[in-house]
Amino acid sequence: MNKQQVKWVVLLVCSIMLVACKTSTKPRATISNIAPPAPTTPIFTQSQWDALPEWYTLDLTPAWAALMQSCRVLKLKPRWQSVCADAEMIDRTDSDAQRSFYQENLSPYRLSNPDGSDQGVITGYYEPLLKGSRYKTERFRYPIYSVPDDMLEIDLGDAYPQLKGQRIRGRLSGKRVIPYYKRAEIDAGTDTLIGREIFWVENAVELFFLQIQGSGRIELADGRQYKVGYADQNGHPYVSIGRKLIEMGEMKLEEASMQGIKAWGEKNPTKLDALLEQNPSYVFFREMSENLTAPLGALGVPLTNEYSIAVDPRAIPLGSPVFLATTQPNSSVPLNRLMLAQDTGGAIRGAVRADFFWGFGDKAGSQAGRMKQQGRMWVLFPKGGEPIQN
Repeated sequence: MNKQQVKWVVLLVCSIMLVACKTSTKPRATISNIAPPAPTTPIFTQSQWDALPEWYTLDLTPAWAALMQSCRVLKLKPRWQSVCADAEMIDRTDSDAQRSFYQENLSPYRLSNPDGSDQGVITGYYEPLLKGSRYKTERFRYPIYSVPDDMLEIDLGDAYPQLKGQRIRGRLSGKRVIPYYKRAEIDAGTDTLIGREIFWVENAVELFFLQIQGSGRIELADGRQYKVGYADQNGHPYVSIGRKLIEMGEMKLEEASMQGIKAWGEKNPTKLDALLEQNPSYVFFREMSENLTAPLGALGVPLTNEYSIAVDPRAIPLGSPVFLATTQPNSSVPLNRLMLAQDTGGAIRGAVRADFFWGFGDKAGSQAGRMKQQGRMWVLFPKGGEPIQN
């Protein structure tokens, strides 16, 4: 589309959104069905270092590499320039020196939800390995798609500044803008996705969880592995199939882990497609460089195993150090750690909410799949300024 068409589409979309709440007619399949996420207003309260559990005894050196990755981006921002410059001078093997650096340059702010509560859900994610092929075969018949050419991304801020950063996705149908295809429609096959397959895998559930994780590796028959990473999403909201199974009476709350859902799928193959379709969200991928040592997060830097988290960027500025106080997966054993906010996720919505990156492989997957803990968070901001989005 040319610029005039894009402007017309944005104005049409915004008009639909503004009048949608006033109409009493049956909703049509318009782009307004894809609502932007509700606002998240975090509460930051200045805290003290001794409020952070185990702060004075923790080994901070494993988090230093993650901080250096964040500084690749943060050093371009005025309030972080001197902080990152000073960090370059610190011995990356000296935990005490690093602790002094944080205390001299940053201030901890306790993060609370809009309702004033300071606890939230901490889940886990990882980088899975899937068996696959470059071509469709009887064994490998589930496609991993790249971003389709017909999917539009519309920035509502182009027409309304107050909606800056809020984007919706759709497609053109004649002169109308309608929502992009849901998961069920994509799985059934659409002409616009023919030729967009980058790999084929053997298991629908594994593909589903690859989309939830946002990155992974595909191993071909010759043993070679290729990395794939998040490229885009179809614009529909994420719906938890674990919650759906609980609502259906198929599973208890404590059973609704990734491992539990996979086991249910193996026992109920005839019900599986209908379950997966309950989540209309669909993720598209791109093939990543073989030189990457880890998945790229939304910040644009490689993630660090067990020291990177995904957050809601409307609440926590990407790149920020975040002190996390939670517990080990499916356990009451404390897990207190300095993390770096370097990624986002479709299911990560809210102020006190994080997804803990465990790394690559089965062991990491076991930890990630069992993690659904309560936790508290403190965001570390440069001294001399109020907590603000970078």
